Amino acid sequence: MRINLPTWLTLFRVLLLPVMVVVFYLPFRWSNLGAAAVFVIAGFTDWLDGYLARRMNLTSAFGAFLDPVADKLMVAVTLFLLVQSHPGGWQGVLLAVTASVIVGREISVSALREWMAQIGARSKVKVAFLGKLKTLAQMVALVVLLVQHDTESLASYNIGEALLVLAGILTIWSGLDYLRAAWPSLRGDSDDVKKSEKKSVQSG
Repeated sequence: MRINLPTWLTLFRVLLLPVMVVVFYLPFRWSNLGAAAVFVIAGFTDWLDGYLARRMNLTSAFGAFLDPVADKLMVAVTLFLLVQSHPGGWQGVLLAVTASVIVGREISVSALREWMAQIGARSKVKVAFLGKLKTLAQMVALVVLLVQHDTESLASYNIGEALLVLAGILTIWSGLDYLRAAWPSLRGDSDDVKKSEKKSVQSG
């Protein structure tokens, strides 16, 4: 298998995750900014690998699989770091609940997309504008919280916290939207389930 440039960028994004974790825990005053900078670089590679894949027609099956995995790992690891750094207080509880909602939604929607792909109906749960808006609010919030995670009294931290809660609300909304689109197939109101069972029998 030959790995193209967009896929190398995606792999680089995955490799940045342990770097961000290490920088986050460094006992230096600049560790906050350092961890946020690593996160921003990872986010930039996310945009860049997609742009190059479309612009240069460098798509691949491995890249298509790895890209969403890298995105979800980046968000999940960052949320875990932030939750761990706020073990108590109502702000810590709010952060933990919001993080649980976001991670839980990502797992659920990924499972839903995989199942819909198996029955040939993945297009019904493709990324919509609401999902993109959620991602934008989420990314901005995580950058702000990484920078200010140990200074909860600052107004900028409260802005980041509010944006993350907004992202959590949009996460639930978009997740329900995906579920609504897939519901006929989940209920078995179409031939999708029969096709899926037939494929399973044939492959077995």
